[in-house]
Amino acid sequence: MADADDPAPQSIADATASFVEEYDDGAATLETVLAVDDDHETWEFSALPLDSGTFGELVSREIVVKDDGEYRVSSRDGVRAGLTGEELTDESESTSVSRDFTEAVAVDWRAAGALAGALVFLFAMRLVNYGSVFRGEYVVSPGNDPYYYRYWMDELLAESDGVTDWGVVTSMPDGAAGLRPLTHASNWFFAELLGGDQWAADMVAAWLPVVATLALGVVIYWLAVVVTDDVRVGVASVVLLALTPVHAVYSGVGFLEHRLYQYFWLGVTLLGLAWLAMDLRRRRAAAPTTRDAVFGHCRSPWAWFAAVTFGVALALSAHAWGGSILMYIPAAGYVGMKAALDAREDVSPVLANAPLVGGLVVSGSLAAFLHLRWGWHESFIAVVPAVVVVGALGVVVIGEGWRQLDPGIPVSVFVGLQVLFTGVALAAFRSLWAEEWSRLRERADDVFFREHHGATELQSLFATENSIILEPLAQLGATFYLAIVVLGWAIWLTSRRYEPAWLLLSVYTLFWLALAVFQVRFAAQLAVPVSVLGGLGLVSLLAWVDLARLPRPFRTDGGDDHDGTASIRRAAADGGDPEPSIIVSREWRKLAMLAWIALLVCGMSLLFVPSLSAQTAYGDAEVEATAAIEGHALETDREYPDNFVLSPWGDNRMHNYFVNGEASSYGYAANNFGEFQAATDPDDWYDQFEDRVGYVVLSGSPEMPAETAQTQLHGNYSAGENETDGLAHYQAIYLDDEASAFAVVPGATIAGSGEAGEDLSLETEVAVSDETFTYERTVAVDEDGSFSVTVPYPGEYTIGDNEREVSMADVENGEQVVLE
Repeated sequence: MADADDPAPQSIADATASFVEEYDDGAATLETVLAVDDDHETWEFSALPLDSGTFGELVSREIVVKDDGEYRVSSRDGVRAGLTGEELTDESESTSVSRDFTEAVAVDWRAAGALAGALVFLFAMRLVNYGSVFRGEYVVSPGNDPYYYRYWMDELLAESDGVTDWGVVTSMPDGAAGLRPLTHASNWFFAELLGGDQWAADMVAAWLPVVATLALGVVIYWLAVVVTDDVRVGVASVVLLALTPVHAVYSGVGFLEHRLYQYFWLGVTLLGLAWLAMDLRRRRAAAPTTRDAVFGHCRSPWAWFAAVTFGVALALSAHAWGGSILMYIPAAGYVGMKAALDAREDVSPVLANAPLVGGLVVSGSLAAFLHLRWGWHESFIAVVPAVVVVGALGVVVIGEGWRQLDPGIPVSVFVGLQVLFTGVALAAFRSLWAEEWSRLRERADDVFFREHHGATELQSLFATENSIILEPLAQLGATFYLAIVVLGWAIWLTSRRYEPAWLLLSVYTLFWLALAVFQVRFAAQLAVPVSVLGGLGLVSLLAWVDLARLPRPFRTDGGDDHDGTASIRRAAADGGDPEPSIIVSREWRKLAMLAWIALLVCGMSLLFVPSLSAQTAYGDAEVEATAAIEGHALETDREYPDNFVLSPWGDNRMHNYFVNGEASSYGYAANNFGEFQAATDPDDWYDQFEDRVGYVVLSGSPEMPAETAQTQLHGNYSAGENETDGLAHYQAIYLDDEASAFAVVPGATIAGSGEAGEDLSLETEVAVSDETFTYERTVAVDEDGSFSVTVPYPGEYTIGDNEREVSMADVENGEQVVLE
């Protein structure tokens, strides 16, 4: 009985014709085999009047396959066609070929249950900041940058008339269309689907990162299974993704950014490329000739579907963020290395890479369309993908010539020629597209020479202050070191065998690792391929201590056994064997060993994920300070820019988003707050603000000298340097050890008379945030017997034997209050 995973009938027909030509009694032998196969569903070798050598040839050509310990003909139609010389229709081959793809999506309920459990764990690990995000009426996103994306989502929602109003995204403002158009358009679309109101915007801000991460988890599972043929590795990969601290920070609840799209489309790109690689590899292992395998790969509709999928994903990722042109670099590198691998193994680079290059054409066309038609992104987004396509075509054509000529020169020389070819292409690019080259240089400067301003994400993954080896543990967990070991094996394996899928993961891992050396924020992209490598490493580690069977890629008999036989596919959930994958043992020693491995691999991440995530979450004091400012602005009818909040740049967008909605930039805060904080005369800054600043927020750290604005305001509640000479233009509206907020006010000017040269003191009691303090000022009477002093607080002031009431309106409007 034929199995869905048997070789294609046409390939068996070709193998049969080849067998008949090589053996004088080949046709008679096959007729005998068919006769036995007619009488029995499966049979033993002893049932055939053949010697072991001839029978071995039938098995090696897959005319006969093993089934549950016995044998059968793999395709009776194929053998008959080979004997009679008939050509089978392409439809039969296409149907057979498509099975490789449908296997990957076929439901295995045991595997589905394991995946569901891993996804639940991933979901839970992305809710670490749940309590700090949902704060009553506020949805407080962690970090600073998410408010930039919330700002543009709100702007687009305000302009649109519903989810069908596509004009909003096809003609976005320059600020939205310039660098991250897909991100803004997608956020708007999902918010409109939920109703388009403030609640919908808040729900997208809170939950879209988590939903996108769950979708990425499915993609990573599928990617791991496609590459390793082992769902245990797929499940382990999802678990390790869940435990990756840096990825947990950037994809946790509330962290609305371009990253959620970037990570997802990166995963889809890898999945499409990996499927193409494995499809070609399996065909090469199963087909009678390499030529048959390559032509079958090119004719497969699923191969072209995978090519279009990765092409679309690559184009969309290119429009998701400002630096996403980087996504084309590893793709181009993979094409070049794969062409070399094909040439080395005598596989036609042109034919083997036809779907891959086709996917790049799709990507370049879509990226260019979105820029030229809708004005998305900058001009280099249309040029660079086209250059990659031309370069890919050049590389595969040169590789084909290299293979045809067979010069006997090591393929490493071909790789060197590619490097030279790349240098020439870059020189031509610089000459022909000078403006685009200039913009790319600016974007590169952002990656390699961007000032940190205290941002930890801009530091290296191997920061020396963390002893080099500790930072990867804090950012990626022990998964990183497991993955590095597997990466070394993958590079070694690719250097010796035809393994394009492992080449793919190696290229992408090395690329993102190189970028993470410069900026640790790229470690989250690195986490995508590292999760798969780490998943394979984790299952292998369990096998090493006899807690699981060795994964298929590491078995000595598993090098070229990805032939899709029935017994292998039916046992996929068990790592490719018919027995259970995890050895369930009652021995305490093994249970203890399992606990130690779990603690080693997962324990540190379980500590780092909450701690690293907490660094981006806002504390109660910061949120309450924002609420106090919002309430004060409403009470005093302040509108932008009179309600602009000056604060440390890392919090600036959050404060302004909730107070005035203007969260597109933190540039003013980054350029001015530090200088203001260290100033010795805060009142002098009132004139410098020029109606640009309405509120100031200071945090509890760092501790600074008594004469600085930090201490005069946060430490002394605007009472001044010596707490008896208060400031004139800063009114405390929220006080806490962790954060304090002050309204910048013109202040009421109290004027009166007294003896010339006399020093008068005035004071009032102030109550803010359950804190009560005395605001005091000392003023000297002028020679003409008059005095005036500006105060920022309303209330009843005592001046000598007199008392005078100052109203909030007096303070807000800069009124003069005359002391009679």
